[in-house]
Amino acid sequence: MAKLTQEDILAYLEEATILELNDLVSAIEEKFGVVAAAAVAAAPVEEAAAAGPSEVTVTLTDVGGTKVAVIKAVREITGLGLVDAKKLVDGAPAAIKENVSPEEAEQIKEKLVAAGATVEVK
Repeated sequence: MAKLTQEDILAYLEEATILELNDLVSAIEEKFGVVAAAAVAAAPVEEAAAAGPSEVTVTLTDVGGTKVAVIKAVREITGLGLVDAKKLVDGAPAAIKENVSPEEAEQIKEKLVAAGATVEVK
């Protein structure tokens, strides 16, 4: 039997179907008495950690010099009434939105910074 090189094995893996790969993994587990489940389960965790957080909190840290504009921006972002938005802005540092996607957090941050506020995303 000819010895396979790493390139041959990788070429096969690139072209194999999911069913063929599943059969290959099962055969390897049976032949060598190992379990591939631990390695497979760890991969999504590592990917999620590398991708960053999936939910963040946008916190108003400082109102700046244009308090009225910040209150208007907070009302637009949160849907709060004027009195509640003013209380939230007066209580800075305060969480404006919690558990939002990083993309939405960036949009919120841009609106608040444009209004003159200082914002932190965690």
